[in-house]
Amino acid sequence: MVFLTILKINHHDIFEDFSTFVSIGPLHIQWYAVCILTGACIAYFLGQYRFKQLGYSSTILSDYFLALLLIGIVGARIWYVIFTFDELYASSPMEIFAIWHGGLAIQGGIFSGLIYSYYFFKKHDIPFLVAGDAIMPGVLIAQAFGRWGNFFNHEAFGGEVSLEFLQSLHLPQFIIDNMYINGAYHHPTFLYESLGNVIAFLLIIFVVRRFQKHIGTQFFSYFVFYGLVRFPIEGMRTDSLMFGPIRMAQLVSIAFLIVGLVGIVYVHLKGKKISDMNQS
Repeated sequence: MVFLTILKINHHDIFEDFSTFVSIGPLHIQWYAVCILTGACIAYFLGQYRFKQLGYSSTILSDYFLALLLIGIVGARIWYVIFTFDELYASSPMEIFAIWHGGLAIQGGIFSGLIYSYYFFKKHDIPFLVAGDAIMPGVLIAQAFGRWGNFFNHEAFGGEVSLEFLQSLHLPQFIIDNMYINGAYHHPTFLYESLGNVIAFLLIIFVVRRFQKHIGTQFFSYFVFYGLVRFPIEGMRTDSLMFGPIRMAQLVSIAFLIVGLVGIVYVHLKGKKISDMNQS
């Protein structure tokens, strides 16, 4: 079922040559889907490896992964459609299902994924925060890859900049060339966020995890780092989902930052220590 999201039939748009990974007859596999699935698979293997380190079956995520991927995509799509319905879908409701055109809001995927994750791990008698520590750092890698899908779809870019500015960043020429959109060069905000997510992942893995004493610290650190990365970059974008005059992603980023900080304090004061879990 997941592969329904990466196939399109007899579709043509202005960026088809750049956005299409491979064509087989009438079927076209989009770079957008390749990036999303690659990131998801890497996150899966990182989580699987961590579960094995914690003493759980290395296959525990096999039943979890495909359902989570599908639910996450649906949640991300619903979130995007809600905030762009009047503009993009009111006159063409069938376009809601054309996911290969782009239009996934990761924050919606996070919400739906968290709900499903809570249900799944409770059913399998695995503490939710233990699972969160194992999985959430890898989500940052999935998001980093997903932003490259936005690049191939020519979306999630920022305001206008000069060619000289882009050259000063020492970017590869193919990025510079494809930041020329609608007659002007733009901030590669997809790249800023992708790099920010990778840095956040490394900080959690090599700093937070090293000094972690309480279960749930990595889980809540994800929300802190993601909020810190997303908020300023969202302010640069030209295609933000809006809630009235407010950029919705910035509002959610503030909420994530607050939840993350409160959560870290809570697990430090009230949470279970990793040493206690290891002893049990």
